[in-house]
Amino acid sequence: MSSERPVWYEDVIPGGAHWSMRLRANTSLRLVDEEGGANVGMLLYNPENLLERYNAPDTLKCQHTFKLTAGHCLYSDMGRIFCSIVADSCGWHDTVCGNLSDANMQRKWSVASYQQARNDWTISGEHAFLVELAKYGMGPADMAANLNLFSRVVVDESGNLSYASRQSRAGDQLELRFEMDTLVVLHSCPHPLDASAQYPRRPVRYQLLAAEPMGDDDLCKNSCVENQRGFANNRLYYLGGA
Repeated sequence: MSSERPVWYEDVIPGGAHWSMRLRANTSLRLVDEEGGANVGMLLYNPENLLERYNAPDTLKCQHTFKLTAGHCLYSDMGRIFCSIVADSCGWHDTVCGNLSDANMQRKWSVASYQQARNDWTISGEHAFLVELAKYGMGPADMAANLNLFSRVVVDESGNLSYASRQSRAGDQLELRFEMDTLVVLHSCPHPLDASAQYPRRPVRYQLLAAEPMGDDDLCKNSCVENQRGFANNRLYYLGGA
């Protein structure tokens, strides 16, 4: 991953927290697992039309994959590409297991309210997303299937899924190059299949920087013909004045 571009802004999202921001096209978002074993839930929306959002099934089927890593693109439900994974040291990111609900969190771990524990309270991914979505006038009906960055799931012969603990190591990172203006919603709450004895808190650093220009040999654009069509859909969208 290139370290020559200046970082415009960076901060750390503590474990069990949330964050959101509108990112412009041609901006990169770099995420860094500070301690190892992080999980980052992510949702993506078109800020000009919040009904357009990340589509997990289309992202997987059009790229013929079960996992996400460098060379893959993240699609909207309108066939456009929100962003591309241009660099990744982790190698596997889950987009099928969904989100940790309040009910599952209460079954797994002891629950500490904000009134009891302040910033050390236990919060589910579901709750974290709802807090961020409310800032943009959205609610439960607007939550789509989310990504779980830095997390890997293992499938056994019967089709059962289990969480691969500590899939990500300290310092692992990935870079997302945004191909269109995108509302990014993140949380650092546990993966829904995490079987840790205690509520895990793994901080994640985010960095904003200029995206490197996309060349004719771009890995994400050329990894499959479907991605070439996705980039063509983006060009048509902006030709229409969005």
